[in-house]
Amino acid sequence: MSYRGFQTLFYKEVLRFYKVFMQTVAAPVVTTLLYLLVFSSALGEHVKVFGTIEYTAFLVPGLVMMTVIQNSFANSSSSLIQSKVTGNIVFVLLAPLSHVQFYLAFVLAAMVRGLVTGVGVFLVAGLFVALPVQHLGFVLAFALLGSAILATLGIIAGIWAEKFDQLAGFQNFFIMPLTFLSGVFYSIDALPGFWQALSHANPFFYMIDGFRYGFFGVSDVDPRYSIAIVLVFLVACSALTVHLLGKGYRLRD
Repeated sequence: MSYRGFQTLFYKEVLRFYKVFMQTVAAPVVTTLLYLLVFSSALGEHVKVFGTIEYTAFLVPGLVMMTVIQNSFANSSSSLIQSKVTGNIVFVLLAPLSHVQFYLAFVLAAMVRGLVTGVGVFLVAGLFVALPVQHLGFVLAFALLGSAILATLGIIAGIWAEKFDQLAGFQNFFIMPLTFLSGVFYSIDALPGFWQALSHANPFFYMIDGFRYGFFGVSDVDPRYSIAIVLVFLVACSALTVHLLGKGYRLRD
């Protein structure tokens, strides 16, 4: 095992998205702000959440977290599938790296992209909406855990997919529905009982809800319960990913 190899792979993955900064960071920030503009303009004066919170303020943490998780997933998944399709994955596999180092380099680099875009959305949205931060520890914890989970799912998707359209299917039929049905744009208290129960089966809901609690001090679920669910999900996804990397599943074919 080589620490220098891990450091180099991490640097390569960060440099990969940094070189196209307008596409990988600036564009997602602008897209997310368009969501904020449209939804706040249409519903801002008509919807109150948790009693007194303005809808526009309620919306911002959800959009920040959505940006974090989507870009974390996009970074690790696109990098891996591109390496497989072009054939240069062999150079990574031949390097003196353990599968754990391989996993950590991809995840940490994806987390950097996700967090950078999330901070970008937060800073720009802060020009229009004043957000309190009641519990900074929860904000940081859920941002880090959420980005790590989606970076890990990105690796799983990149391992499984053999073509770009398969990766797009994974994102469109799994990641996107779980993201948009996680309470980004609404509180699940407004849903009928069946849909509330269904939302509680969505691990993305706990990321969004816990992250939002860090700002307002109120949430649909106890944040300690949410962080426990998120941690269990991260451990399960990480264990599966490291196992697949160790076996070389669909990487050494």
